[in-house]
Amino acid sequence: MSELVPGANMPLPGGILTLRVPGPFDVSALITDDSGKVRGDGDFVFYNQPTAPGTRLQGERLTIDPLGLRPGASRVTVVVSPADPATPLGHLPAPTLHVLAPDGRPLARFTPTRPQRETLLLLAELYRRGTAWKLRALGQGYADGLAGIARDFGVDVTEDDTPADPPPGATADPDGFLGPVNAARSAAGSPPVSLDARLTAAARAHASGMAAHGQLRSESPDGISVYQRVTSAGYAYLTIGEHLVSGPRTPAEFVEYCLSSEQSRRTLCDPAFRQAGLAYVRDGRSGVPYWTALWALPFSPAGLERTAREVIALTNAERAAAGLPPLSGDSALTTAAQAHSADMVARAFYSHTSPDGSQPWDRAAAAGSTRRTIGENIACGQRSSAEVVRGWMNSPGHRANILKPDFTHIGIGLAGGGEAGTYWTQLFGG
Repeated sequence: MSELVPGANMPLPGGILTLRVPGPFDVSALITDDSGKVRGDGDFVFYNQPTAPGTRLQGERLTIDPLGLRPGASRVTVVVSPADPATPLGHLPAPTLHVLAPDGRPLARFTPTRPQRETLLLLAELYRRGTAWKLRALGQGYADGLAGIARDFGVDVTEDDTPADPPPGATADPDGFLGPVNAARSAAGSPPVSLDARLTAAARAHASGMAAHGQLRSESPDGISVYQRVTSAGYAYLTIGEHLVSGPRTPAEFVEYCLSSEQSRRTLCDPAFRQAGLAYVRDGRSGVPYWTALWALPFSPAGLERTAREVIALTNAERAAAGLPPLSGDSALTTAAQAHSADMVARAFYSHTSPDGSQPWDRAAAAGSTRRTIGENIACGQRSSAEVVRGWMNSPGHRANILKPDFTHIGIGLAGGGEAGTYWTQLFGG
């Protein structure tokens, strides 16, 4: 039986698989194609809708027949939430996923890091690779329950609760914000963004902190960065940008300010972003408004995989320009790289040496790699594949790893959150 870590994947046998999550949890499943979106509400399997083609939920047991899924389905994402919606996951034992073969034999077990404020976890996904199916451990949390995950996967959810009024001071008008923002993005050839409640809550909290101290800064005096506020609000992202501004009186003036410099304009009009959050709070002494705008591309397993492929392609382009053969993707190196990026976010460090003393070669071996030569590049704060590879190539030590002839394989990891935003890992093997 395999013990999985976040980001690890393993091949699955043919036949009907059983997934169990014992304990005080509700299990759900989202059936998607490669886009990461469901085709309709029928692709959302949960306690009130326990069956779909190829998928059946019975209490803590979810059975999946990959060959019986609807046409076009290529992923099944397994989700857990507290059986009692009023209880945060952090007050319960960490959920453990048990994966059983068609004959009942244990195949794998995965226990993610114990959640804190999250009320729902993406626990794992089954995905098709060619004609075969594999399992990937995730452990990605949300703070706003099934409604949040349903929104990101494209499920329409009607919520009975009336949203609470926004706290005093957060007076930005969403219509007044989106109008000038999306007009500017359209003029730049970028798609429109939509407002997300979690991003707006994080923006409001950060704007309040800046107004209280009369300072523009990405980290509040208590040491919480704007990116940590985003993940604490339950929003998982692949890439993120921000504007921290004081002075404008209206959303239109704020957008005009953001268009006044090239760097600020690039963030506002970045075509990668799909969602946004905005808030402003006035300094109680001077009356000056302090603004926080957050721009993001939400996390999806397909997006994570696509970004990793982009990093590998850009890395191999640099090797080709130097007359070197390309690096091949390696599952064990990918598992170790993803786990290290996630660990740097979770334990708030930035180093090749983990707090427990482990080094890149230790992590590669623990993930099952047998490569004799190991090298590692890390980075933090970059917002795109192109930006991170360009930064590595501009650094002699990182460039040497990318262009080392002895390396033949590579794994990529990235995780959002922490002090710096996004943490990247390249793990090389030869």
